[in-house]
Amino acid sequence: MLPIRDSTRRQRVPLVTVALIAANVIAFLFWQPTLRHERDAELAQQTFFWCHGQIPYELAHQVPLAQSGANGRAEIHADYSVTTADATQLQGYLGRRCPDKDVWLSIVTAMFLHAGWLHLGGNMLFLWIFGDNVEDALGKLAFLAFYLLGGFAAVALQFGLAPNSTIPNVGASGAIAAVLGAYIVLYPRARILTVVFFFLITLIELPGLVVLGLWFVLQLFQGVSGLAAQVNGGVAYWAHVGGFGFGVVVALVFLRGRRRPALRPPAFPTYPERPDLP
Repeated sequence: MLPIRDSTRRQRVPLVTVALIAANVIAFLFWQPTLRHERDAELAQQTFFWCHGQIPYELAHQVPLAQSGANGRAEIHADYSVTTADATQLQGYLGRRCPDKDVWLSIVTAMFLHAGWLHLGGNMLFLWIFGDNVEDALGKLAFLAFYLLGGFAAVALQFGLAPNSTIPNVGASGAIAAVLGAYIVLYPRARILTVVFFFLITLIELPGLVVLGLWFVLQLFQGVSGLAAQVNGGVAYWAHVGGFGFGVVVALVFLRGRRRPALRPPAFPTYPERPDLP
């Protein structure tokens, strides 16, 4: 399922949501090596993620991979299936490319990095559809703080399950998952226009509780399934789970009873029943 729009009216211009989308797009186009003509584009992007992405091993040991010594080489050897010599070479390479990496700052910078156009587009679509209404409920500054803390919560759960992983985590999806968690509490009956891919492509309006509830169940299922394999390989499902749970808790504790904006009128006009004639 792919949501297209929701039925919840926004009360104010979502300045923070728009600013976050702009920051992600600008980072992808002009900070990451997306538009630069690198000799080896894949290596350039991976190097950028090593230098600016959040790497659990670095948080656990409070040292960049370039300075992680024999222990770091052992983890690189296990995660990337390379020889010890290759791991040593990678450490030296990172020492030259990003010798002064700030491990804690990488938690924030990683929230604005994306692995490709689809990764960016999907995240920004979800943020645009659901972020404006959560921003309405929280207020601008509180929403910005909530978004960042949701990203931290997502990192915390993913980190807790694989603290020695040397694979960079990047993307806004953990913070956006927190937005989805708050939305499902605040607007469970909102109508979400959704593209459903099931044999045929169908447009249908579904309650927010159904769309986001199924999304969360899928993330949880994929996360549990991945425990038997590699937690930090591919999609960081546990980051989604952690962010979503954070959003639900915040909404239940701090936003219960907050007035919900009215829904948009239905797409087609409704008319009163014809009165009985005498």
